[in-house]
Amino acid sequence: MLTTKRKPASVGEILIEEFMEPMELTQGALAKAMGVQRKHVNELCNNRRAVTAPTALILARVFGNSADFWLNVQRRSDLWEELAARARTDQACAAARGGRVTAPLYASRA
Repeated sequence: MLTTKRKPASVGEILIEEFMEPMELTQGALAKAMGVQRKHVNELCNNRRAVTAPTALILARVFGNSADFWLNVQRRSDLWEELAARARTDQACAAARGGRVTAPLYASRA
């Protein structure tokens, strides 16, 4: 269960800020190291592509960490987005009924 109201860092943010910038890697250089098209890396960096198991394995090989690291970053982002969407739905339903939303079981806690 997520225990914060702060959105977790996305795959793109982690990839760029913690790996590519310190290593002075361009998207083209990373794509070459990964053996994928530059478009693939660009979509990861811009959060338009999710990290899949095969991509996590490639990133782990390139950066020397684990595939679990990359999958967990993706999982945290996915969970955050799902909980945020459910909270918006609950608020909309409550507003339509003229009532307030009490904390549902899946709500994040501050």
